[in-house]
Amino acid sequence: MNDNDLLRYSRHILLPEIGLEGQARAVQASALVIGAGGLGCPAALYLGAAGTGRLVIADGDAVDLANLQRQVGFRHHDIGANKAQALAQRVLENNPGIIVDALALRLEGEALHAAVAQADVVLDCSDNFATRHAVNRACVASGKPLVSGAALGFAGQLAVFGGAGPCYRCLFGDGAEAAPRCSEAGVFGPLVGIMGAAQAAEALKLLMSVGQPLTGRLLLFDALAASWREIRVPRDPACPVCGPFRPAA
Repeated sequence: MNDNDLLRYSRHILLPEIGLEGQARAVQASALVIGAGGLGCPAALYLGAAGTGRLVIADGDAVDLANLQRQVGFRHHDIGANKAQALAQRVLENNPGIIVDALALRLEGEALHAAVAQADVVLDCSDNFATRHAVNRACVASGKPLVSGAALGFAGQLAVFGGAGPCYRCLFGDGAEAAPRCSEAGVFGPLVGIMGAAQAAEALKLLMSVGQPLTGRLLLFDALAASWREIRVPRDPACPVCGPFRPAA
């Protein structure tokens, strides 16, 4: 890190839990953010501001007027632009010293597995179960930690999957009832900011090797009551994704 980096990241470096070594780990690390919507915007902005060396943002959607109520990475003039590209530009405007790659597509299949394999941590900021399960399978196959967030109405969820802990499939089976999207049920604007920032915090803890990750725990946030609840999530020994009898990748 040069003198400008030392000044830019000084408030992290001053924290004894992080210091120069922790910040250097972040600068050398790579994070993949899947989904550049309500969760992905704050997650990517905080990861970029914190100096994550390489940030990959993937989303195939375009910015819509209805997004601006909560997706704080976009401006009115971004309407019609690809979300991943517009958000990448916003991250670089704040921190031009990092690498930000925008993938203007929906990651799936071999492209998804390749992108996950190249990242040190993956943040699932998508809004549908099909994508979440696909991302989870790719993370398990590559042995990469997955920071998963969700927000709908006034309710938020946050968990970290991987390692010796459970995977997303252990908690949400393939037959889990699909939740409606924000466009169908609505979402409280600040809620996605809270959950997306929390995803960034968990990802940075993993990249910097500080603190205790949220592995094996599910945090539930009720924005109306301003309350948090924690649920322990055990690993499913019969899980077809991360269990001992899972199919070969």
